[in-house]
Amino acid sequence: MLTTVFILIVAMLGFLALRLRDHYRAVRALRDALTVRKPLLRDGLPGTLGADWDELCAAGTQLIEDVNRLDQQHTGQLAQLEATLGSLQEAVLIIDANNYVLLANKALHAIFPKARNIFGERLELTLHSDAFLSLVEAVRAGRAQPRQEIEFIAATGSTWVEVTGSTISPLNGRKTPSLLFVLHDITRQKRLESVRKEFVANVSHELRTPLAVIKGYVETLVDGHDSVAAVDREKFLKTIQRHTERLNSLLEDLLALSRLESGQNALAREVCDLPALLSATLEELRSLPATAGHHLALKLEPELGAAYLDPLKLGQVFENLVGNALKYTPRGSHIELVARIHPTDTIELCVRDDGPGIPAEDLPHIFERFYRVDKGRSREKGGTGLGLSIVKHIVQLHGGRAWAESRVGEGTAFYFTLPARLPS
Repeated sequence: MLTTVFILIVAMLGFLALRLRDHYRAVRALRDALTVRKPLLRDGLPGTLGADWDELCAAGTQLIEDVNRLDQQHTGQLAQLEATLGSLQEAVLIIDANNYVLLANKALHAIFPKARNIFGERLELTLHSDAFLSLVEAVRAGRAQPRQEIEFIAATGSTWVEVTGSTISPLNGRKTPSLLFVLHDITRQKRLESVRKEFVANVSHELRTPLAVIKGYVETLVDGHDSVAAVDREKFLKTIQRHTERLNSLLEDLLALSRLESGQNALAREVCDLPALLSATLEELRSLPATAGHHLALKLEPELGAAYLDPLKLGQVFENLVGNALKYTPRGSHIELVARIHPTDTIELCVRDDGPGIPAEDLPHIFERFYRVDKGRSREKGGTGLGLSIVKHIVQLHGGRAWAESRVGEGTAFYFTLPARLPS
């Protein structure tokens, strides 16, 4: 009897163990299906755990299929949105209520090269600007201006953008609205505006000095034309003449620089015998009164031949460079014109002197308009501060570049390059 009861108990425990194993396997299958969002595999399960379990499996599978379908629709919408925004030239940025980046197009990466792979990142970690973060909060609160200019400061320099922000419908199934920002890069406009303001200020300053001198002497001559001695009158008139010539020189340089920058004064290129052209230019410079007492020399490599350039513009380059050397070197100084073929298939030309040199901190700025190393001395010698800017623009129009090397007390060398290839 006891044996029979024991056998029944063992059989019942075995049956229960099998049922528990089936339940455990079914629950694990349901968990895995919900985790990876794949339709529930019910092979061997229907009918083993009852009708209720079959209904649960069917409902779970239907739910998973619905979620997958919605995800596919949402992914397609996002892909379509990204494709649409990616073709825009304006930078577009979308963030959620917690300032996490939901979308950023290629134009944004072009403005901020370091802001790549920022999807899912917090905005504060990608775009560092207190002003922009304040704008984000203002847009979220509905009190932002239609457009706002914001400066992003980085180690490589400042980037200016014009930003417009608005709220849009939630993305990624979120309940709170997202924020859309359109950014327009205005860095170039800001730099041009700064250059324009600086240029106007410099021109005004350069014109004011000679005009004030001329005005003062003219008023003296007008008010005291009977009492001013003839010697003083002649001295006043010569001063007026000198400052008038300086004004005329300044205006001519301004017009020349304006034509070069605007492209109105195109180069008249032709194939020229470069050694012959440089020799003729040097002889013309030697005939000037300012070269008296200076030693001018020409050094040419034998390989130099013809070059495709504008001879008049190149002569203007040498006149400005040699003129600078004559102004700032004492009598008896040596000035050399050197030309050689550079290994990079260019012609490298140089005007070198053994004068006082230029301080290292001034070298990066000497080709800027109106920049002078010794401002008082430059004005005393009649310089306009535009000669080297004209040189730079003429060289750039030829497809070359200009630079300077100098050490205080060891002279200065102005280099520029020209293409060595002739037109086919």
